[in-house]
Amino acid sequence: MIQRLIFSVLLVLLASASLSASAKPFPEDERIPLDLRRTTLVVRDLEQSLALYRDALGMRPAYDNLIRTPRDAQTDEEAERSLRLAFLQANDDFVGVLGLMEYRKPRKEQPVSDLAFEPGTIVLVFNVKDLDQRWEDVIAVPGVEVISEPSQTNYPSYDGKGTIPVMVSVIRDPDGFVIELNQLLIDELH
Repeated sequence: MIQRLIFSVLLVLLASASLSASAKPFPEDERIPLDLRRTTLVVRDLEQSLALYRDALGMRPAYDNLIRTPRDAQTDEEAERSLRLAFLQANDDFVGVLGLMEYRKPRKEQPVSDLAFEPGTIVLVFNVKDLDQRWEDVIAVPGVEVISEPSQTNYPSYDGKGTIPVMVSVIRDPDGFVIELNQLLIDELH
């Protein structure tokens, strides 16, 4: 049931992307009763992740807290479990939020695959307006791996009557998450 709901939501999101690629909300009478608010990445070192997402990419911090169990534990030593959770925002405070979660106690390690695009891979796609200026800051973050440097790709347009020129680059963040950093080379998509 949940998988079917998620699949339906993804289809709606894909269909809506083909109708309009602008970043404006749907009119109230076209909205569905669901928003994808946040994607949370489980990371090894939250500070290292902040160096990429906050410092190099420019996302704004919205929340950063330690969460301990039991809740009255004052230190990680007193706690049975402890994690740090941070939320970062791009241009909206309600949707498109990126969560970063670091398990502190007990530590949890995650495997990293050598393949960039395989089933089960999460690919974060960011549109940036200044890829040429951000690129050096992004690849200077320790642990970032360049999969492909910025290069122009022409995608078929939504109406099938032309192309959409995009500078596309792909990196892997310090925890192995694949990220596309794209810059549209046209002002508006039709």
